[in-house]
Amino acid sequence: MTRVWKWNRPVTVREVLEDLQRERSIAYTTVMTVLDNLHQKGWVRREAEGRAYRYEAVSTRAAYAAALMNEAWSASDNPAAALVAFFGMMSEGQREALRDAMRVVQLDQPDGTSGEAGR
Repeated sequence: MTRVWKWNRPVTVREVLEDLQRERSIAYTTVMTVLDNLHQKGWVRREAEGRAYRYEAVSTRAAYAAALMNEAWSASDNPAAALVAFFGMMSEGQREALRDAMRVVQLDQPDGTSGEAGR
C-alpha cells in the first residue's frame, strides 16, 4: 500500500516490483499476489489494461490511518482514558498537529463550535 499511496495514481504490478527490487529481491508473483489480496479486501480497485491490471488505492493513507484510530478508540471500554493515554504518547510535533487539526474542525462548523450538534 505504501507504494500505491506514494505515487497517488494507478500502478501496475511491474512498477511496484521494480521499485521494491531497488531495496530487496522479490518475485513478480509475490507482488501480484499481494496486490490481488489488497483488491479482494477492498483496499485497492483495479482496471484491466491489456493483459495486466492497474491498481489504485480506494482511500488515502490519512483516511486509512483515521479509520484505524477510530476503530481502536471505539473498541475501548474507556474511550476518555484511551485518548489520554494516546495523547501522552505523542511527541510535541504530533500534539501541535492535533491542535492544528482541532482548529480546522472548529472552522468547519457553521456556528464556530466543534464536535457534533448538541455537544
